[in-house]
Parts: sequence; C-alpha cells; structure tokens
Amino acid sequence: MEFDDVLAARRMVRRYRPDPVPAETVDKIAGTIRRAPSAGFSQGHRLVVVTDRATRERVAGLAEESRYPEKWLSVAPVLMVLGVREDDYHDRYTRPDKLIDGEELDWPAPYWWVDSGAFLMLIQLAAIDAGLAAGFATVRRKDELKALLGIPGDVAVVGVVTIGRPREDAAAPSDTARLRSMRKPLGDLVHHETWTDPR
Repeated sequence: MEFDDVLAARRMVRRYRPDPVPAETVDKIAGTIRRAPSAGFSQGHRLVVVTDRATRERVAGLAEESRYPEKWLSVAPVLMVLGVREDDYHDRYTRPDKLIDGEELDWPAPYWWVDSGAFLMLIQLAAIDAGLAAGFATVRRKDELKALLGIPGDVAVVGVVTIGRPREDAAAPSDTARLRSMRKPLGDLVHHETWTDPR
C-alpha cells in the first residue's frame, strides 16, 4: 500500500464486522512493538492482545461500551490493550550514557506518554496496511482492567485499540463530509520559521 493511501484510510473506526482476523496478521500487527519509538530505546511499551470473545466483552464493559450509540468494542475481533512502564524510562536514563552531569535528565515532557501515542499510531497504520481498520477507546476503570488481564501494577494502561474488518457503513459519506467541513485551515496548524511568518 502506498503511504498516501494509508493516510487516506486513517480514521478511528467504531463499526466492525465480527469476522475473525488470522492469527498471523494479529501477530504481525502486535510485532510492531519492536519498531515503536521509545526515548533512548527505553522499550517501555507493553501490549495485551485479546481475541477471546468472553474476555473482549468484559474489556468492553470496563471501557463502558454502553455509553456509545452501538456496540463496537465487543464486536471488533481483536482488542489490543496498550500499556506503558514508566520505570523503563527512568531505568534507561539513569545509565551512564544518558546521565547529564551525573543526574537523570529533567524530563521536558513525559516521553512515555509521547511514545505511547506514537505506538498507537503505528498499530493503526499496521492494521490499515493489512487491509483492516482500527479504533481507540479510553478506559476509566483501569484497575479493574488490569486485574482482569493480570497487568502488573507498574504498567499504566493507555487504552484499548480495536482492530477488525470495517463494516460497509464504517465511514458514512455524511460523517466524512461533516468532518471535512470541520477541518481547520492548514495555515492555522502549520507555521514556517516563526509563528507569525505570513507565508
């Protein structure tokens, strides 16, 4: 798939067909974790892949699927629970090659969360490249989700990625038109050289 085609297909999908995804495809998408950006090669990403129907339904319940107009988390045949272990970043940045004047850097941003966003996008793009769709849901009941899946206490849950084949009405033309009409002008989003450059 050409990159422009991948970008054109990039959207958060909330309507799936229940058809299963081949295990090798799921493994290939999950394997992108080895290529995900991580500051200093900290490798703090964690992933729990859930394909069992009963467990998916329990995850959907903890993600409060009932708040949405229709079921989608429990319908998607693959759920990937994204996690991050902040301690991996501190462990990495207290090694001699990363110390600044003998100290761990003063983090200008929580890179573990920055990297989690990059990993989320990587999973989504890998799903699209495989001819699938992906979505994302936050989970407020994180402690219950961690208990359900046996996620260790030092791993923070970022959210749940849904993966599967999109329904035919996954991107209704009216939705697409509405979103396009809401796009801000590029000049409001991109600045060159300085914020006030008139280009």
